[in-house]
Amino acid sequence: PLSFSAAELVRAAPGPLQPYLRLMRLHQPTGTWLLYLPCTWSIGLAAEPGCLPDCRMLALFGVGAVLMRGAGCTINDIWDRDYDKKVVRTASRPLAAGDISTFQSFIFLGGQLSLALCVLLCLNYYSIVLGAASLSLVITYPLMKRITYWPQLVLGLTFNWGALLGWSAIRGSCEWSVCLPLYLAGVMWTLVYDTIYAHQDKRDDIIIGVKSTALQFKEDTKQWLSGFSLAMLLSLCMAGMNCNQTLPYYSAVAAVGAHLAHQIYTLDIDKPEDCWKKFASNRAVGVLLFTGIVLGNL
Repeated sequence: PLSFSAAELVRAAPGPLQPYLRLMRLHQPTGTWLLYLPCTWSIGLAAEPGCLPDCRMLALFGVGAVLMRGAGCTINDIWDRDYDKKVVRTASRPLAAGDISTFQSFIFLGGQLSLALCVLLCLNYYSIVLGAASLSLVITYPLMKRITYWPQLVLGLTFNWGALLGWSAIRGSCEWSVCLPLYLAGVMWTLVYDTIYAHQDKRDDIIIGVKSTALQFKEDTKQWLSGFSLAMLLSLCMAGMNCNQTLPYYSAVAAVGAHLAHQIYTLDIDKPEDCWKKFASNRAVGVLLFTGIVLGNL
């Protein structure tokens, strides 16, 4: 039967191309969505009252999200190629498995970053500088698990840069009273979903000596996740108030809160398959909020 899933499309690609597509995680699009959705929130909030979000910008940021998430995964796998060999879940990654060489990965990384630069150059000068400033986070994030138990915080700072960039791409500069609370909400959201994600690998992480919030929080994980969720919701309310959002927006924020509460309450941190399921469900959180932003604006 015909299938249009990302994994099926990668499997249908020519053999020599497949390791590169897997290197950029094209077969696992959840991460791309989680990078892209904060961009859509910002673009949606920046739209004029009564107007739909700028479709050209949504498309442009979508392409950018695919490229930058791919570049981030490539950098991550270059740094972690020796660690990945020791973990069952990551041992089949192209670099760890020897399907492509480190040199080939660097060439591929250069291609992805060059294309991402072309996307960035389509924006205004303020946004070009703002976007370029995030590159240091993209490069250094994979090192954080070696030196701190809070790599998820650095990932949040990296993954939610679009919450700043989307607004500036529409308005020409950041309105900090809106963008900073929105950015903080995204960072808190990342701490929720990536801590859940990290619980999949905690046993292997202990053995190979890398750190995560999952190892830091241990059995107190649900309390921490509840705190991050509350901070996210309060930040979203602040961002909405500072740009005069309306009832549909706050209804969506309430629905996001309900989703997160259910997610945390039913989470089993000792079951990797449940952690993956909860992690992947966060795409619905982002889409729900974007829908509320659009309806609230209209």
